[in-house]
Amino acid sequence: MRSVSHYCQKCLAANPLGQELCARCGTRLMLVVEPPTARFEEGGLVASHEEHLLERISALENRFMRLTDKLEQALNLMLKQARSIYFDHTLLDTLIEVLNEAGSFDAVRLNKLWRERCQKDNVENEEIARREQARSKIISAYVGAESATFERMVNEGIDLLNKNEAIEGIRALERSAAFAPDNAPLNALLGAHFFEAGKNALARVYLERAILVNPKSEGLRLLLGVACADDGEIVRAKSLLKSFIKYVGESFAARYGLGRLLMAEGKSAEALKEFKRALSARSMPEADYAVGCLYYHLGRYRLAAQHLRQAVKSDARYHEAHYALGITLLRLGVNEESRLELIAACETDEQLPCVAGANHVLRTGRPPANPKFWGTGRGAKKGLIMGGDRRLAEAVRQDALDTVKTLSFPN
Repeated sequence: MRSVSHYCQKCLAANPLGQELCARCGTRLMLVVEPPTARFEEGGLVASHEEHLLERISALENRFMRLTDKLEQALNLMLKQARSIYFDHTLLDTLIEVLNEAGSFDAVRLNKLWRERCQKDNVENEEIARREQARSKIISAYVGAESATFERMVNEGIDLLNKNEAIEGIRALERSAAFAPDNAPLNALLGAHFFEAGKNALARVYLERAILVNPKSEGLRLLLGVACADDGEIVRAKSLLKSFIKYVGESFAARYGLGRLLMAEGKSAEALKEFKRALSARSMPEADYAVGCLYYHLGRYRLAAQHLRQAVKSDARYHEAHYALGITLLRLGVNEESRLELIAACETDEQLPCVAGANHVLRTGRPPANPKFWGTGRGAKKGLIMGGDRRLAEAVRQDALDTVKTLSFPN
């Protein structure tokens, strides 16, 4: 039979069977099973076991010592880097303060440019992360025998986009789309790109393909709805925009698009409701401007002035809003404030339609009979969103893209 005894891990002393703690040091015991022959060998097992434990303990001690040394070196390096960064930052702050006091540059403008640069870097990093997500979904959605070729083409396109070589990258992805025309994530990526670039015809081709494969892509319905509205397809655009609102929620772009379609149909009162909902969905100067302009067309000048004042308060460089507010105040008989607003509308180097309109009103002292606030006439059927007021068009485009980016990328 084998003999069984308790062995202490700390002092390596043997203890009688049945005890839980070592009689010598009080440490909890471990169970050791010895073969029968070990009883007649003088300290054979105990010696080898003790030697083995000592070797393991020595090895662990050496490893812990090396690990401790490496941690100390890493900590010292981090402290040096932190100290260097602190001194560099202090030096830059001092130089900026000295140069600002000397009048060499504007510290406020420098701070603004720095913040814009940081924001731009964050946006670029987010775009790269979204492209990487799209890459994996595009490749996994491919069904066919040439998966290796397709993956190579997609990787080439995405890598070029990440290197800011957009033209070549999009061309590579378009070749991939021709290779796999039913790939919903790829068509969605291309459709969103061309929508952002203002190329409605190409955007509609790819968005139609993506929605055909994946009809539940409500985010893409918003982009396609805005594109159809701009092309004058009123019935289709209304259906798409209403579907997005029903299944996803409120959106400035969707509500503004519906309002412009209703205006094209001569339903100004209903359009006003949509513009107000657009303002509720996203409070921004462009939304107040749209509501104020429609109030002006309805002859409700006091309410128009209220919203237009809010627009210029939110953005003092909103020249179109200054012009609209100027002629609204002229209608109300507030001539001095009207003149100041019209002058503010002209304080830009850009060739904006509102500048010529403001100069004309300042010369004649009379408001125009039918001002084109949206850059298009009342009878226009196309270019309702992207073809008129550039700032409103950009606001709609950006809001639609931001809304789609917050939704999950189509599978």
